[in-house]
Amino acid sequence: MARRLEAPKPPSGALRLLLRAPVLLYRAGLGRLLGRRFLLLEHVGRKTGRLRRTVLEVVRHDAARDVYYVAVGFGTGSDWYRNLVATPECAIEIGGRRSQRRARPLPPEEGAELMAGYARRHPRAARSLARFMGFEVDGSEADYREVAGELGLCFVALEPREAPDDHSSGASRARM
Repeated sequence: MARRLEAPKPPSGALRLLLRAPVLLYRAGLGRLLGRRFLLLEHVGRKTGRLRRTVLEVVRHDAARDVYYVAVGFGTGSDWYRNLVATPECAIEIGGRRSQRRARPLPPEEGAELMAGYARRHPRAARSLARFMGFEVDGSEADYREVAGELGLCFVALEPREAPDDHSSGASRARM
């Protein structure tokens, strides 16, 4: 049975700088070196209105619908998550390709399915990820479902955004 050990604290100091390093790769045009397992998320700060960037691991990509799914590793208090809740319009860059998206937080049952699927595809990474996020799991699919369902690990779908019909609203698109 999965259990919550301790809520993870957002990184600070040297660890924060190390975890922010992939953003610099993307900004230097070298993001494709990280492959398709990571993406650069560009979003608008809920307080400042300024462009913010963070690199996230792709939990799943639904190629048929072109939807990317990411986990909210440090919980719903994460700045990037709170920014997306306030302003769901965002952009991603992955594999050298950039696209406009709309973020949609997933209900716990969908998150449970995503986490179980991730654990099947990447068992060692899933166990490490769960530990990093403050969960103890036995490696069973039921445990991973519980982590994302009952214990509260959240997920976000980054869905394609429809192109606007009116090209006169370029100012809002320029922010992304």
